[in-house]
Amino acid sequence: MTEVADIPTVSSMAVARSPHGGAVDVSVVIPLLNEEENAALVYQELADVMGAGPLSCEFVFVDDGSKDRTWEKLTEAAGDDPRCVLIRLTRRFGQTAALAAGFAHARGNVIVPMDGDLQNDPRDISRVVAKLDDPPGFDVVSGWRKNRQDKMWSRRMPSVLANKLIRWVTGVPLNDLGCSLKAYRREALEDVSLYGEMHRFLPIITKWRGARITEMEVNHRARMHGQTKYDLRRTIKVMLDLITVKFLGDYLTKPIYFFGKASLLSMTGSGLALGIALVQKFGYLTNGPINLNRNVLVLLSVMLFLMAVLFIMMGVISELLVRIYHESQGRRTFKVRTLLQGGDEIDVSSPARG
Repeated sequence: MTEVADIPTVSSMAVARSPHGGAVDVSVVIPLLNEEENAALVYQELADVMGAGPLSCEFVFVDDGSKDRTWEKLTEAAGDDPRCVLIRLTRRFGQTAALAAGFAHARGNVIVPMDGDLQNDPRDISRVVAKLDDPPGFDVVSGWRKNRQDKMWSRRMPSVLANKLIRWVTGVPLNDLGCSLKAYRREALEDVSLYGEMHRFLPIITKWRGARITEMEVNHRARMHGQTKYDLRRTIKVMLDLITVKFLGDYLTKPIYFFGKASLLSMTGSGLALGIALVQKFGYLTNGPINLNRNVLVLLSVMLFLMAVLFIMMGVISELLVRIYHESQGRRTFKVRTLLQGGDEIDVSSPARG
């Protein structure tokens, strides 16, 4: 067992080689929050299932500031198992930060997150990993809990509606973004940062970065121990995060287009309001002439015009911020999948050639 000391903060994901040793085939990342009744059972089931397979693996457990005996149960169960990396956060940072911490310490060529409540079936791990190699080859395989074992009105129905809305807004045809069991090739997660509650949108973010994604049905089991951490309030957070994801996906490299459209719409409204006010000045559309200085549409026109100017200014400022963001971090606006020179394939992860 490798124990990682308390981590003060995790604000973004940096997928890099772990300091704990060489690469393995699969890293299973399991965030835990107040799962003292499940922690040891999850470890034991993972050890039994993955230990019997041909893939080398590791288990990265992240205790997200649990208030019960989750950490004690986990350390006791894992013992000195060299496949285990145990991470304990200083407080509850949220599932996204917990996953980011797990990803940052994972060594696997394939990274598989899953819940720590025993509702995901570890037997599906080898299936989603194998699916990555199905023709034409995939970078992300997302699990689909088609026969979900949760309450209909408080869990399943809000999830179905949210997934339909997300598919419509983003255009990414996944049926169950809320399923934690997924498989990511390591390179698909490079240069991807997670903030807030964005972990559920990770397949969409990788898709927009050029990853080839698919989904497959996975088994889902009823919760046997502990309490769920999800409620209807999570749906509101998903809707707010969706706005952010949509903006980042469509306008991250060209925010002036978004603000330009808003400015054009506002300017059009300003012109229409002023035109109607002028028509009313000559007695049309009303019972008699209305002076411009008494017509509220003139004030509306002025307000919309000023808003149009502000939108353009915000767009210009956003363009400058985007350039600072990319250039200060050395981030590129593109991602290369294959590079051939003279018929030979060149490793695209190596530094750019001068």
